[in-house]
Amino acid sequence: MASVRRPAPQRSSKGRSQAAGRGSTPAGAAVKRARNAGKVTRTPASARGANRAPARAAGSGGKRSAGPDVQRRLEQLERHVTRLEDIHAVRTLHFKYGYYIDMCLYDEACDLFAEDAEVLFLNGIYRGKAGARRLYCDWFRDLFTRGHNGPVHGFLLDHLQLQDIVDVSPDGRTAQGRFRALLLAGQHESKKERIANNFPAQCWEGGIYENRYVKQGAVWRIQRLNYNMLWQADYEPGWAKSGVHLPALTKLYPQDPHGPDELLPSVPATWPATRVVPFHYAHPVTGRMWK
Repeated sequence: MASVRRPAPQRSSKGRSQAAGRGSTPAGAAVKRARNAGKVTRTPASARGANRAPARAAGSGGKRSAGPDVQRRLEQLERHVTRLEDIHAVRTLHFKYGYYIDMCLYDEACDLFAEDAEVLFLNGIYRGKAGARRLYCDWFRDLFTRGHNGPVHGFLLDHLQLQDIVDVSPDGRTAQGRFRALLLAGQHESKKERIANNFPAQCWEGGIYENRYVKQGAVWRIQRLNYNMLWQADYEPGWAKSGVHLPALTKLYPQDPHGPDELLPSVPATWPATRVVPFHYAHPVTGRMWK
């Protein structure tokens, strides 16, 4: 059976004229304007891309030039960060030195020195890496470990490195550092080969480092290790009844195979005498150097 199309209903001319007339009246125009105000006009995607293109082109054409104040602050920040990195490197260099000599790793300790380094120990000055090796590898290693590079059974030689103050020069090539050393040393009763030179079974030692460091390439090295031994004490009687057991140096190398290259004009005072090791830095408030 053939389908019969129904004709679409036709609005009357009166209805059409009413619908058309809604926007022409003042109230109808207001309604139309309110409806249009709520609509968002969308820009075609092609137009949006065209609008953004100049910004992208400007951003990809090169870096924006920073103002002079921003550039200056960036340079200051870079110098400040470099200074902090150098202070950290010098501090940890000295701490690593302490860990090496704790374990009698004297080869490793000597590798931390610059070629033109010097070491001040007791009342002697050991010059260059050859002088440093004479002190650490010849004297200390022969005395403490019988020529072995490294720890041995029953021997304690712990150096606590404390109260570090590190100052880097304005050019960033040299630095100075002050550290306190507290040494705990001794030999266990089970150790058959006893250490000579009147070395006690248990003892303390305290001293101050006033060191100088040099940056060679990108690597910091020890240029001048100045250890001021201030006191020693046997453990049982303590410092109230003990004095220093290390005697002053009297002979130079090569007369003394372990001797220094130079002797200081006088032997530094040790416990029970007291002294101030000169500070490399000025007073932080007054700006005056201590004398």
